[in-house]
Amino acid sequence: MGLLLLLLLFVVPAGPGLWFWCRSLAGGRWRHSAGWFAGTAVLLVLGTGVTYLAGSLAGGNLDPEEACHADGQTYDRAYRRANFDEYTQWFPLHDRCHAGYDLVPAWVNPTLVVLPVLAAACLAYAVRLAVIRRRAKQGTP
Repeated sequence: MGLLLLLLLFVVPAGPGLWFWCRSLAGGRWRHSAGWFAGTAVLLVLGTGVTYLAGSLAGGNLDPEEACHADGQTYDRAYRRANFDEYTQWFPLHDRCHAGYDLVPAWVNPTLVVLPVLAAACLAYAVRLAVIRRRAKQGTP
């Protein structure tokens, strides 16, 4: 049910954008298209949102003890109490059962750093291409 909801909320609306993105990529028009880089930045931001949602819902349950047992791990109440701020912070995402096991997959936090950085780089390059195109139309160097 959760995967279906995720599919309906993010993948279906992003589908047409992904189609046009891939079409431009295959056609080779992306190299000089500010719109392609801006669209890529939007897709990367959407990917960041999906990744954050996946990391936030990694336990899949409101009861962390039950989620830990479902993953075959022991639940350490003392560790959770001692590290309360660790699993209530926005970033980095953690939901540990004990000191050695985290319910949040290892790929989530690095992805939450890399995707926004790539989005910012794409957006900066889109602005650069737009400025170059505008100067070329005006005939100024």
